[in-house]
Amino acid sequence: TGAIGLYNLGQSCCLNSLLQVFLMNIRFTGILRRITVPLCAVQRRMNVPYQMLLLLEKMQCGKRKAVHPTELACCLSAHRVELFVQHDAAQLFLHLWNLIMKQMKKLELVEELSDLYIIYIEEHLTCQNCSFEIKSNSSMLTLPLPVLDSNSHMLKSLEDCLQYFFHPEELTGQNMCFCQQCERKTPFLQSMKLVHLPQTLTIQLKRFCFEKSSNMQKLSHYLPFPQDLDFNRVLTENQCQADYNEK
Repeated sequence: TGAIGLYNLGQSCCLNSLLQVFLMNIRFTGILRRITVPLCAVQRRMNVPYQMLLLLEKMQCGKRKAVHPTELACCLSAHRVELFVQHDAAQLFLHLWNLIMKQMKKLELVEELSDLYIIYIEEHLTCQNCSFEIKSNSSMLTLPLPVLDSNSHMLKSLEDCLQYFFHPEELTGQNMCFCQQCERKTPFLQSMKLVHLPQTLTIQLKRFCFEKSSNMQKLSHYLPFPQDLDFNRVLTENQCQADYNEK
């Protein structure tokens, strides 16, 4: 079948776009088809993965150009996702993800979803006086890439955004950290290393910024991205430790 759209229920364009991102991912829909179907009708109405599965089947089996995601929207509303309001895409994506993971009953499906979307990062803090280093591991659902540098200059490509995001940052002045060896606050160097890339890499472009007047402005400048993104060419060895096949 061809591409099937979703009708706007009233400022639901952000939700519809996110649903399309999920449902157009073959690996995600493969996981969705193996969920445990809730036994009673009330549980089925409240179960986000099940309602997404019903919507997927409606999109694939119907002969119309678009379908209404009404049942899923009502399900999300019951989980405190407001309807008829404009949402922030990144926050809504995280909210949807948390609901899906929470309501997945099969452990193997939870693990497969993590492999599909989760990014693993190693963070480093290094004292500039004594070289004392603190390492920590963290995970991310998206790479939140800025489209402006620290001087408010526009970054010209997706590769530039990635390089700027992973570029080490000096923590000085009010941003200094307490060093256990120096026993006082000292300048630190903060850096990140990409340890593991998921099967599906989700990139968030941070296109909103605050002006001096405290008004929020959307940055709409053109940002090209390559058909194939090779992390070996974009990041240094100190910035990326993912397996060769992942890059």
